[in-house]
Amino acid sequence: MPYDSRDDIPDSARKVLPPHARTIYKEAFNSAWDEYDKPGDRRGDSSREETGHAVAWKAVEAKYKKGDDGNWHPKS
Repeated sequence: MPYDSRDDIPDSARKVLPPHARTIYKEAFNSAWDEYDKPGDRRGDSSREETGHAVAWKAVEAKYKKGDDGNWHPKS
């Protein structure tokens, strides 16, 4: 189920990520949703949704890191 806006992503991501990171998450999830629609395109027995969330978090982690303060910050 692709997301229409960055505020539609799961609470577990929406509540901890800054706005730009939420946008990255949404875009990466939606892209993975389209790309990995066939089970053979995914690793193991992961569902389309599980794969989308994994890709989305990896996309966020490429641009942001979780600081010692518990907040997500852009990588320098």
